[in-house]
Amino acid sequence: MSLTDIRSRIAAAEKAAGREPGSVTLIAVSKVQPLERVEAVLGEGHRVFGENYVQEAAGKWPALRDRFGPVTVHMIGPLQTNKAKVAVELFDAIHTLDRPSLAEKLARLADARGACPVLFVQVNTGSEPQKAGILPEDTDKFIADCRGLGLPLTGLMCIPPEGEDSRPHFALLAEMALRNDLTGLSMGMSADFEAAIAHGATHVRVGSAIFGARDYDKG
Repeated sequence: MSLTDIRSRIAAAEKAAGREPGSVTLIAVSKVQPLERVEAVLGEGHRVFGENYVQEAAGKWPALRDRFGPVTVHMIGPLQTNKAKVAVELFDAIHTLDRPSLAEKLARLADARGACPVLFVQVNTGSEPQKAGILPEDTDKFIADCRGLGLPLTGLMCIPPEGEDSRPHFALLAEMALRNDLTGLSMGMSADFEAAIAHGATHVRVGSAIFGARDYDKG
């Protein structure tokens, strides 16, 4: 599948959901992808990418930005607190704000820098013990606490449990965002982004459907 195909499917999903054209941002997830594949997508004019690892992104994007011009890069993987300083300087958005210690660190960095990336709170909608994210029942308080720290929250993010119907998780995330006056919904990946758009996704994270399968042995 190509970038053009994904863009067409997003446009069709927007139309089917009664959404405005262009209301959904496509994040091309370039983690552990060969550089030539990323360069090819950049060459097609796409300028919004997602990365899971701070070190990988730091070794990749400064040079690519020098070559291709402004590129928006989103952090969509778990963020270690000790890498937060590098992350806020490198990423335009962080989708994985998932614990009080990280919120406090980001607030201190934002105060020092006078600027902060766009922030999404990651919600563990399936309450999976092995997965990062704020539990649904704790989300309202966490959002309030983040706002109390002065963090400029934009929205919520989720990764539904593998093998489950994603739609109830998308609906839950949308309800929590509405209740907390948040407009951003980062949800939906290669297999389910059209369902996410139907439930109000503003950002969809698509990797393998654009770039092809990842070879982690070479990553």
